[in-house]
Amino acid sequence: MKASKISLVGAALLAMSLAGCVVADRLANVGQAPQFSPVVNPTQQPNYQPVNLPMPAPEPMVAAGANSLWRSGARGFFRDQRARRIGDILTVAVKIKDNATLANESKRSRANSDKFGLASFFGFEKKLERALPNGADSNSLVDASSDTSNDGKGGVVRKEDIELNLAAVIVQVLPNGNFVINGRQQVRVNYEMRDITVAGIVRPEDITPTNTISHEKIAELQFGYGGRGQLTDVQQPRYGAQVLDAILPY
Repeated sequence: MKASKISLVGAALLAMSLAGCVVADRLANVGQAPQFSPVVNPTQQPNYQPVNLPMPAPEPMVAAGANSLWRSGARGFFRDQRARRIGDILTVAVKIKDNATLANESKRSRANSDKFGLASFFGFEKKLERALPNGADSNSLVDASSDTSNDGKGGVVRKEDIELNLAAVIVQVLPNGNFVINGRQQVRVNYEMRDITVAGIVRPEDITPTNTISHEKIAELQFGYGGRGQLTDVQQPRYGAQVLDAILPY
């Protein structure tokens, strides 16, 4: 019991210290617009992890013959402007229009009744009554009943409509030739910052001649659309309320 109290106190102190750091940072930026994040190499970030997936054996590259312009294993005959190397840029076209309406309802009920007695059993029922506690009746040894009922309902209504273009950079080329891309866009309007991020794996064949790719052709797609600033801040619960919501058991 004491250990749990100490852990709760430690968690509360840690949350308060973190909240204090955030409050100090906010006070230092009172009256100022949100700052842009610096342009950095995503592969050098502490939380960056290269993609490691099972890959087929690489195809051997055979030199072109003396009278041939084609090289075995090459992906294209003519060179174009589509992204194909680390550091190249391509455009991701995001067009999401989702509508989902789900409604579930389930009902379950069950009633059980069991009775068991031994009114006559070759005369042994008298001996059974002597072995039973006082007042027991061999005609009604077991009388049990149960009744359960469950009624559950649930519903989900969701609608999403996002349409935008976002530039991304090739940060890794996998052994099978697929590209790992990572892109970010920040737009500041007055005191509100809009953050958009995209990451995933694309095939070179899915990149169009205009150097664009649609979001539904990106494997392991991670797309984020959010913001930060004064308007976002007032829509969030205060730090004290978040701490209490995390540690209170009721």
